[in-house]
Amino acid sequence: MSKRLIVVGLVGALALAACSSSTEPEPTAGPTSAENGTPATDAEAGGTLTLVTHDSFDLPGEVLAAFEAESGYELNVIAPGDGGELSNQLILTKDSPLGDVVYGIDNTFASRPVEEGVFEPFVANRTPEGIDTFGGVLTPIDQGEVCLNVDLEWFAGSELKVPTSFEDLTDPAYKELAVVTNPATSSPGLAFLMATVGHFGEDGWLEYWQALEANGLKIADGWSDAYYVDFSGSEGEGPRPIVLSYSSSPASELDDDGVPRTGAVSATCFRQVEYAGVIAGTENPAGAQALVEFLLSDAVQAAIPDYMWMYPVIEEHTPADWAEFAPLSENPVELDPALIAAHRTEWLKAWLEELG
Repeated sequence: MSKRLIVVGLVGALALAACSSSTEPEPTAGPTSAENGTPATDAEAGGTLTLVTHDSFDLPGEVLAAFEAESGYELNVIAPGDGGELSNQLILTKDSPLGDVVYGIDNTFASRPVEEGVFEPFVANRTPEGIDTFGGVLTPIDQGEVCLNVDLEWFAGSELKVPTSFEDLTDPAYKELAVVTNPATSSPGLAFLMATVGHFGEDGWLEYWQALEANGLKIADGWSDAYYVDFSGSEGEGPRPIVLSYSSSPASELDDDGVPRTGAVSATCFRQVEYAGVIAGTENPAGAQALVEFLLSDAVQAAIPDYMWMYPVIEEHTPADWAEFAPLSENPVELDPALIAAHRTEWLKAWLEELG
């Protein structure tokens, strides 16, 4: 199972804290494409396209080969690091771009490179409505939610009720039962920090974390340790029945009867959207646009759940068991990307000073 475990480049984020103007160019129409988003073959197509992504990128080889065969381009994939590093590298190399297209930058990091002019105006033709495109420069490809997960079997054998809110974790009854991940070293941890800001406000989130710490919260460096070592509800058989994970996680924890052993606490879910964009300065804008269109094709969207454990933005490709056992929450915690961009470094620094 491929989970989104992304180290946050805090030092780079601090170095990039200065803001610049945030214009919103109009999106450009995409190249000729088939109804399902697959790029049409261009008689003049050829050469190499470089896709810059994070190191959790994973798609079937045959899917990528199909793009090459249909488009005439040879695809080169490079991963300069995790999600935080990806954002930082895009900004630091904007005068000498690393490639033609980026995939995998999410809504907690996207504002800064957008403001820095890293992307050309372009949105794929198949882009679903209702998802932010950052002024017409980014195309949403997949989405997911970071949420508290609970071991339902553990709670069934306990007198405690399953927690249903952020506040429950500060109740002494749940002392030393929860494990989350460090927001300075993991993407889920950063998303959970943002969720607490969204829920408790800029004046209350840090006090909440202090209460969590006082109630025996464990903070792991990364998702794998938290989920597979500390959490009681998966293969790790750890001591803690509450873990920070994803809304999709219960679909992978079915018992022999096909019933999920774990559940997501929907009131704590924070929505993450991963984007693709044409990198400004590309020498092959038509090919870059074709690649972004391809990432919304049926072939890619159908592969995303199994290979990258995220929900496709083309909803018809959401697996049936995900829709039944691990649906996206109806009211996720949200935070304005511009607010995240303006205060992310400040919030991380405050968290590290208090809990790091």
